[in-house]
Amino acid sequence: MDLKEPPRLSAHIERWPIAGTFSISRGSKTEAEVVVAEINHGGITGRGECVPYARYGESLQTTLSTILSVQQRITDGLDRRALQTALPAGAARNALDCALIDLESKRAGARAWEVLGRQRPQPCTTAYTISLGSADAMATAAAKAAHRPLLKIKLGSDDDVSRIVAVRRAAPRSQLIVDANEAWTDANLAVNIAACADAGVTLIEQPLPAGHDEALAAIHHRIAICADESVHDRASMSGLRERYDAVNIKLDKTGGLTEAVAMADAALAMGLDIMIGCMVGTSLAMAPAMLLAQQARYVDLDGPLLLAADRDHPLRYEGSTLYPPPPELWG
Repeated sequence: MDLKEPPRLSAHIERWPIAGTFSISRGSKTEAEVVVAEINHGGITGRGECVPYARYGESLQTTLSTILSVQQRITDGLDRRALQTALPAGAARNALDCALIDLESKRAGARAWEVLGRQRPQPCTTAYTISLGSADAMATAAAKAAHRPLLKIKLGSDDDVSRIVAVRRAAPRSQLIVDANEAWTDANLAVNIAACADAGVTLIEQPLPAGHDEALAAIHHRIAICADESVHDRASMSGLRERYDAVNIKLDKTGGLTEAVAMADAALAMGLDIMIGCMVGTSLAMAPAMLLAQQARYVDLDGPLLLAADRDHPLRYEGSTLYPPPPELWG
């Protein structure tokens, strides 16, 4: 290992076909578009993957440009701690943070959880997502996945009540999470929550738009409500407990695993449950989040299950059981 040469950063865009179509209230897509950052030092390469999200003003090109904007600073020795203030939270910082952790782990001859002082990850059960569609289409998809213990149901269109009823009928034994992706309104909030309660739904994720979710503080609900778009990192957690019972921590929102670990600890200290979530990406994007799954009440790391193919040395899924990453993949 020759450490006389300085670290070198590179990044590129990749596209991975989805098996079918992935649909939420904001639209549909047929491929996962990701950006991969690679930092090479002394013949060792650390990698990190991110998924830019237009909802937060991110695109593939702007994310790639943001990553490459710190090339010289990486060469000069920028580490992941300094990275937290060098770039704002978001997809670009996530790819860099995870690449730096991967590199740090490989150089130390240790696993990422040892480097970060976290528990060794154990196998866990992940949710499996049913895309938004007609009630009949969603029932058909749910019936095919009814053997899975935890299903995440994408909602957020007209007549979600019929979709909830149809999915529950098709998957009577599965635990259900519903995700409206900000698409419910004050007018239909109560009736949709009631339908979820009647169907035995466990968790409702981001029912109202971020910044317009005040009604959640006043409405009675028997089901836990989880913040997603309403929370990104520790800086956005103020006042959250008044409206939500849980937070969805995604590395592309927090800007990497370093902040996500700190956010998870802060959420638990506030009495909030944790959901570990993801965008649609490859195993490289899911692997770092596995380190937080041990603290999470809900795990939603099914991105690779939605792809037509995954990268080399992928995460191992046995049904809905997800296993820790091999060192050849990450960390």
